[in-house]
Amino acid sequence: MITAGQIRMARAFLRWSIEDLAKKSGVGASTIKRMETFDGIPSSRVENLQAIKDTFFATGKIRFEKETCVCVEE
Repeated sequence: MITAGQIRMARAFLRWSIEDLAKKSGVGASTIKRMETFDGIPSSRVENLQAIKDTFFATGKIRFEKETCVCVEE
C-alpha cells in the first residue's frame, strides 16, 4: 500500500498542495489531511489509498518501493 510519509514526500516533490492532490485523486482534502498525520499506513479506506497512489503513478514522476521509498523521475 502507501504510507503517510510517502504521501507527504510525493506531494512535496510534485509541489502539490493537499487541495491539488484532492482534486486530482478524488479523495477529500480533509481525508488526506487526516491520512498525513499517521505514521505508517493510514487508517483509511483502501480505495482512497489506492486512488492517491494511482494519482501519483499517473504523473510518470513517482513510484513507490515497499513502504519506505519514494522514487522520483525528473
